[in-house]
Amino acid sequence: MILAALPTRKPGTGNPVTIERRSLQQTFENAFHREPEVLSEAPGRVNLIGEHTDYNEGFVLPIAIDRTVAVAAAPGAGRTVRAYSVDFDARDEWRIDAPRRTGREWRDYVRAVAWALLDAGYELRGVDLAIAGDVPPGSGLSSSAALEIAVAGALCSVADISVQPERLALICQKAENQFVGVQSGVMDQLAAACSRAGHALLIDCRSLDRDFVALPGEIVIIVVDSKVPRRLGETPYNQRREECAAAAQELGVSSLREAAIGDIEGLREPLKRRARHVVSENQRVLEAVDALRSRNLARLGELMYESHASLRDGFGVSTPELDLLVELASRTTGVFGARLTGAGFGGCTVNLVERDAVAGFEAGVVERDRERTGSPATMLICKAVDGLRIYSLG
Repeated sequence: MILAALPTRKPGTGNPVTIERRSLQQTFENAFHREPEVLSEAPGRVNLIGEHTDYNEGFVLPIAIDRTVAVAAAPGAGRTVRAYSVDFDARDEWRIDAPRRTGREWRDYVRAVAWALLDAGYELRGVDLAIAGDVPPGSGLSSSAALEIAVAGALCSVADISVQPERLALICQKAENQFVGVQSGVMDQLAAACSRAGHALLIDCRSLDRDFVALPGEIVIIVVDSKVPRRLGETPYNQRREECAAAAQELGVSSLREAAIGDIEGLREPLKRRARHVVSENQRVLEAVDALRSRNLARLGELMYESHASLRDGFGVSTPELDLLVELASRTTGVFGARLTGAGFGGCTVNLVERDAVAGFEAGVVERDRERTGSPATMLICKAVDGLRIYSLG
């Protein structure tokens, strides 16, 4: 297998360029004056439906997309880690057995993965890493999970460590929760590690049971990036988790997975609205799977619109920009459904569109949004791809 073209950014500009596998190898050689031995690649994801249910032990339905983070790697000298980010044109260096927080974005995610692997009992070795990717950061497409899984794959490969993808996902979730400090669920890491091309991935976030759900060939998944950035550590994301935990505690259940709609009427606000979203969203995920399998795309679209309304009105994580994109999509011919995707507070919408209606979608949604708001929103036509892939460059 080979790595397809990876867009990245020229240092100091916002303009995308193309970095192919050979280009990333050359970047590694320029940075470290030798050849890489391994390339580890992990995808971002878009969540078709099932938002803020993962950390409530519920159901989610993500798709790994053809926007990835790739890491070229080779064993390093002694116990030293040297890392170079193409996207930030920045370096980091530290001892593999002593990763410490820096408060410096991408560096902490790389260090977090090493810390979590060490904490899990794995013996790591010094390594050189060159990192590049085209998952738009801050957009709700899980650039952080893609980075974590790709780095974990590289560290394990260089150290001759064999880890099952599910285990690797849990380790990377711990890295983000306990080292970086973002209390994410496990959906993003499982999608980056375990997905299958051409399929959505149904995940039971309590048991971690997974099932692949084939995507009909007549639909296209389009992501629209609102260009409203958000960093989860700087939003009420952790507050929403705390509210869900408080609702579960008041109901006397271990998680909102155990609650039913009739149970939540006595909750105080805003806990009632938060719990209502989670309980109803879990049911929507299961109905969406049935709709996909029966090719009832009209019903799937209805569920997506219902999900967005619940996220907007009940969970309080939408924005005016996201609401407008969903509204425009609902008025456009050939669109089955649309909703915000990811944690919210900015980022992207996911849209289910007829294959021959893509041009109409761009005109009716993206261009109309630009006319009304002056926003630089862009659209990505996404394919469902495999999870973590590791290539030998020898």
